[in-house]
Amino acid sequence: MQKGMRLNDGHITYLALLAKKDGTRRGSLSKKSSDNTKWHSKWFALLQNMLFYFENDSSSRPSGLYLLEGCVCDRAPSPKPSLSAKECLEKQYYFTVTFNHDNQKALELRTEDVKDCDEWVAAITQASYRNLATEHETLMQKYLHLLQIVETEKTVAKQLRQQIEDGEIEIERLKSEIAGLLKDNEKIQSNPEVPPSEDDTEIKKIKKVQSFLRGWICRRKWKTIIQDYIRSPHAESMRKRNQVVFSMLEAEAEYVQQLHILVNNFLRPLRMAASSKKPPITHDDVSSIFLNSETIMFLHQIFYQGLKARIASWPTLVLADLFDILLPMLNIYQEFVRNHQYSLQILAHCKQNRDFDKLLKQYEAKPDCEERTLETFLTYPMFQIPRYILTLHELLAHTPHEHVERNSLDYAKSKLEELSRIMHDEVSETENIRKNLAIERMIVEGCEVLLDTSQTFVRQGSLIQVPMSEKGKITRGRLGSLSLKKEGERQCFLFSKHLIICTRGSGGKLHITKNGVVSLIDCTLMEEPEGTDDESKGERSGQDTEHLDFKVMVEPKDVQPYTVILVASSRQEKSAWTSDISQCIDNIRCNGLMMNAFEENSKVTVPQMIKSDTSLYCDDVDIRFSKMMNSCKVLQIRYASVERLLERLTDLRFLSIDFLNTFLHSYRVFTSADVVLDKLITIYKKPISAIPARSLELFFASSQNNKLLYGEPPTSPRASRKFSSPPPLSITKTSSPNRRRKLSLNIPIITGGKALDLAALSCSPNGYASMHSTMSPFSKTTLDINKLYVSSTMASKIPDEGEPKAEGKAEESVLNKQDLSVREECDEDPSQSDEAEAEMSPPKSPSTPKNVKSKNSGFPTDQRNGDKEFVIRRAATNRVLNVLRHWVSKHSQDFELNTELKMRVIGFLEEVMHDPELLTQERKAAANIIRTLTQEDPGDNQVTLEEITQMAMEDCKTEPFESHSALEIAEQLTLLDHLVFKVIPYEEFFGQGWMKNDKNERTPYIMKTTKHFNDTSNRIATEILQWDDVNMRVAVIEKWVAVADICRCLHNYNAVLEITSSLNRSSIFRLKKTWLKVSKQTKTVIDKLQKLVSSEGRFKNLREALKNCDPPCVPYLGMYLTDLAFIEEGTPNYTEDNLVNFSKMRMISHIIREIRQFQQTAYKIDYQPKVAKYLLDSSTVLDEESLYEASLRIEPKTSS
Repeated sequence: MQKGMRLNDGHITYLALLAKKDGTRRGSLSKKSSDNTKWHSKWFALLQNMLFYFENDSSSRPSGLYLLEGCVCDRAPSPKPSLSAKECLEKQYYFTVTFNHDNQKALELRTEDVKDCDEWVAAITQASYRNLATEHETLMQKYLHLLQIVETEKTVAKQLRQQIEDGEIEIERLKSEIAGLLKDNEKIQSNPEVPPSEDDTEIKKIKKVQSFLRGWICRRKWKTIIQDYIRSPHAESMRKRNQVVFSMLEAEAEYVQQLHILVNNFLRPLRMAASSKKPPITHDDVSSIFLNSETIMFLHQIFYQGLKARIASWPTLVLADLFDILLPMLNIYQEFVRNHQYSLQILAHCKQNRDFDKLLKQYEAKPDCEERTLETFLTYPMFQIPRYILTLHELLAHTPHEHVERNSLDYAKSKLEELSRIMHDEVSETENIRKNLAIERMIVEGCEVLLDTSQTFVRQGSLIQVPMSEKGKITRGRLGSLSLKKEGERQCFLFSKHLIICTRGSGGKLHITKNGVVSLIDCTLMEEPEGTDDESKGERSGQDTEHLDFKVMVEPKDVQPYTVILVASSRQEKSAWTSDISQCIDNIRCNGLMMNAFEENSKVTVPQMIKSDTSLYCDDVDIRFSKMMNSCKVLQIRYASVERLLERLTDLRFLSIDFLNTFLHSYRVFTSADVVLDKLITIYKKPISAIPARSLELFFASSQNNKLLYGEPPTSPRASRKFSSPPPLSITKTSSPNRRRKLSLNIPIITGGKALDLAALSCSPNGYASMHSTMSPFSKTTLDINKLYVSSTMASKIPDEGEPKAEGKAEESVLNKQDLSVREECDEDPSQSDEAEAEMSPPKSPSTPKNVKSKNSGFPTDQRNGDKEFVIRRAATNRVLNVLRHWVSKHSQDFELNTELKMRVIGFLEEVMHDPELLTQERKAAANIIRTLTQEDPGDNQVTLEEITQMAMEDCKTEPFESHSALEIAEQLTLLDHLVFKVIPYEEFFGQGWMKNDKNERTPYIMKTTKHFNDTSNRIATEILQWDDVNMRVAVIEKWVAVADICRCLHNYNAVLEITSSLNRSSIFRLKKTWLKVSKQTKTVIDKLQKLVSSEGRFKNLREALKNCDPPCVPYLGMYLTDLAFIEEGTPNYTEDNLVNFSKMRMISHIIREIRQFQQTAYKIDYQPKVAKYLLDSSTVLDEESLYEASLRIEPKTSS
């Protein structure tokens, strides 16, 4: 009997050496002895399914061999150490290899590293081929099952063939019998003398055969009909419809389960916790977090039960009446969606409480939650209405038009879409409220004006405030001094009605300065303020802040007037601030002019004019409205034709900031600049066309209402001298020609919350210009005669109350002269000013003139006196000039690239200036627009990217990376990133040009930004991989991480992403030896930076950082491009009715406004040629393939 077998010793030795050299896994392990008493250290090597072990790593012959095929390898628990054993204090990790052979003892091994242990277990498990064996066994079972099926099918087919053959034989037999019977019948008929035989049995057989044949033919016909129907499109549509219903039932069951978990696992336990002795959360916070989720759960439980009942009656599925019951109740979603973001903010705030956070983690650890957080469950109801809409859309696609439920399902879908639009509009409206509340919470003292829901955020940034002395003069400190830049830096927030000026404390909190809440209705903006005296002018000359400051003169109702002087960092930033402030002031006063003009003097008010015009709120074939109102309390446009958009642009009854910005940003998509200019010219030449006919009928009341329209003179002429609004644009004796933005290019002013009396600008029936305005008990002041652009030559001679005769003489004098003129303001002697101020109540601004010089305005007196359309003409002229000013100042590239358009605008403005009816201030405004178009922009003093590139090319020597500090590199990288970012024109953000084949021609600046991003990332990777020494690589990585952290402090999030993306490249990330030596502190900083710029949740963290940071800032452009691509792909530019999708244009415009806000605020960083030369030098930068080759060279794959 053979007791053993002989192995080829040489072959085994060869395999052992091969395993030791190229084995899958090699290393030292401790093996338990056969008597289970001791552990011996052996050198193991794994080759395919063979595990060799040697005495040590230098042994040439193996001590043993294990065949691993079919074995099981698992981790084993650590045994309890005996008290007598002298074991190492270090923790050991055990695993066992169990063989499936009989009488084969399990192999017990251990290692000192948990990672090594896991890797050995995984390698041995893979070498056991157990997965292959299991898969082979499964496949064999499937194969045997298929063989059985095939044999069964063959047997059935054989039986069917046999039945067919038997049937054919039976048919032939029956045929032969029929033929015989027919012959017998013929014989009987031919021999009538023979009596008929009574073969009833044979006749019955014949009838039976005939019945069988008829049934067989009928069944075959019906089978064909049914098979044709099953293959028909109608049957396929019904099957899909049923599938949609079944899927809807499953989705509804899942949603009800989610709501059940939200209520039972979170809401109700937290309510109980809020009632405990030491509540971790209050009942108010619980209500704010969960809102009406419990009511939503009850509603959907009822709906789900109804769905199940309908499915039980399948195939008759009638669902429309269920939706009829559900639709009126779905309005509860409005409250949930409207406050969803707020509930998440409350939850985040509550999580800062450790007790609450600990309790919440316990709830989230429950098995029902399946590792989902509370935020996830709170988000589920947000998508339920859109899910219903998609389900109904799919259901209708498979429901025939003649189906009994078609109309009901269509109605339910339209109602759900309407509800979805309302919810979307409400969410959009609350976004602005949340922005205001976020800023209000940052202010330590709080700010009540930000709690106004109609307050719209416009822009924010850092400006320098110049201190004023008690006498209102600029202090002797230089505007450009370093101390002023540090001490005078202010964080400014511009809203539609207020300007907030704050200082930032050390902790990042804001403090409102003295007079830091400026109401724009009381303001006058001077873009180029004149010097207060020769000394201040001398100090300003030659400084780097020359022409960078602007003045806001404030004349509030109840306190002394004051002036705020702010200095921007560049001309571009100053232009942006002054343009937005001016637009806000214009919007307030333009809207108020038409909205409040008749509130006291007429029963016909502008709200009635708007209500009478159904085109402003009722959908029509060429316009659709959303449910959200703009700042003028008029419904926003969702879709409209080009003609209706142009009509809204020139409607004199209101002017929306948001509409004007959106229109000027996006008009190139749906029309041309020439069409817009033609419309403005038409409105100027035919101003009556700017207001619909019905509104004009109300605007111009009949003669019996003239008394109400124009008002009666007050009993005291003293009232007409009271005022609080700022003075109009004036030229004084000591002033130089300066530009002031005021009152929509100096349209009449709204004073004290009320509007300027339009009677002051029109003519009374008696033929003289009325210079009176009625006193209101609610208004502090009314119209000041001295502020009228059209005034009487005797306006400065109004007598007191005790001189009625003098008053009569004054009126008679005015009647005789019939001379209305446009005044020019001039300063008078200070002693006269003081005497005049003593008579005024309340006291007026120091800049308000006391005497008026008359000058003929140049247009016929009879036309001025008798034309009731005077106000409309003035408002139309101001609207045209206002739109042109914003077009020219904010979108100058339209005119730089289109010389023909530029010349047309200049020609039109010159024609306007030659209009004899034009007022002086309107003429000056037109001249300022022409000056802006014709003069060259001097730009700011900041160096341009082209200049930096040119200087870098000229300098031949590049200093190495280690010679520059992290701060210097971060500052110069931020400067370069902002220079590349700020020159991107906003036209490139339309149409997804950066994703087209001709992207380099359509969006050259966006492609330059992308190239700069990639070049910088390659530069960082090259700098790391050029060092063979691992310690040098570690030092370079830690320095670049420091650069990224400094860039974060500089708000250069683009550079943060450049550096973190470079560190995450495969060529850098795979350097395990290098990363093992990187300090823990550096890795913590990397994790923090990567979390900041992570794309998770649509860059949620980065958006939050951008929302809370103050410009200057360099955002990551890819985030905005993703948003724009989502908007472009999700919504077309035109509807099916060929209407412009203006909601889409509004969304794109909001993104562009945010981008331009960051573009316009420059960094105050000095250019350093050596550092910039290093960052821009691409001669040593490697491409992606070369970087990976360098990475493999310094740390090869086999080194592990």
